[in-house]
Amino acid sequence: MATTATNESTGKYWVYFLISLVIFLLMLIFMNQWFWVAMPFMLTYLVMALGYM
Repeated sequence: MATTATNESTGKYWVYFLISLVIFLLMLIFMNQWFWVAMPFMLTYLVMALGYM
């Protein structure tokens, strides 16, 4: 039962990571001096999706 809840919550974090990744890439292409603003969100959701946090 605990693994089901863990898998469900990590799926949500994977979606957040993918959205953050798209925003990061768009900022890197169009506003390359500000791409670092999106980086903490992308990396935080990646760590949470992998289950290390």
